[in-house]
Amino acid sequence: MSTKQEIFTLMNGRVKMRRGVYNPTSDAVWLAAMAPDNIKTVLDVGIGSGGVSLCLMANRPGIQVTGLDVSDDMLDACRDNVKLNGADVELIKQDIYDWRTDRTFDLVITNPPYFYGTPAKHNAHHNVDLALWIGRCIARVRPMGTFCMITDAATVADAVSVMAQKLGDINILPLFGARDVAERVLISGRLGSRGITVMHRGLPMNYEPVLRDGLTIADCLSRIPKK
Repeated sequence: MSTKQEIFTLMNGRVKMRRGVYNPTSDAVWLAAMAPDNIKTVLDVGIGSGGVSLCLMANRPGIQVTGLDVSDDMLDACRDNVKLNGADVELIKQDIYDWRTDRTFDLVITNPPYFYGTPAKHNAHHNVDLALWIGRCIARVRPMGTFCMITDAATVADAVSVMAQKLGDINILPLFGARDVAERVLISGRLGSRGITVMHRGLPMNYEPVLRDGLTIADCLSRIPKK
């Protein structure tokens, strides 16, 4: 990431972001990198200031993105960042728990909030029911479409147990910090598939081919030497 006045960038300058109440971290770049190739429509649940969607659009030009959030502050920040990048995103103020729609998407992507206690200043979700959040996200995936998330390593068991009820071809990729302990985990699965669950060899969280160059996870895995 680089800084210039109130603007900072992701993916070696390919995505520009205005500094605000909530600024996306490397989690946004990693989650965008996990998306599959064959997608046209995307729902970003809890879009926040737009980091995940903008990184995804940089990796997958031409996709149609819809962003959902309950916070006016976050939606305003996202709208500003979308304009800053010359992008086009449909933004909807709605709670994923209560959204009544029959719309489905090729990809539903989310970075669920895992902070607890006093609500954040930007009034986004806190103290979420992770199982319910994931279930509501999966309900918006089209048949054989993909659900993809990044989460804290401590919540992996809960996330996979919910996903396995509806999804197959589940892929799990740990991201390791400085102490060689997984800090974040990327998880994806396909609705209606009966494919097996695969745990991949992990990658370091500061892996520059993803964070700097925008390499996708599929490309990263293809480069790992087979033993």
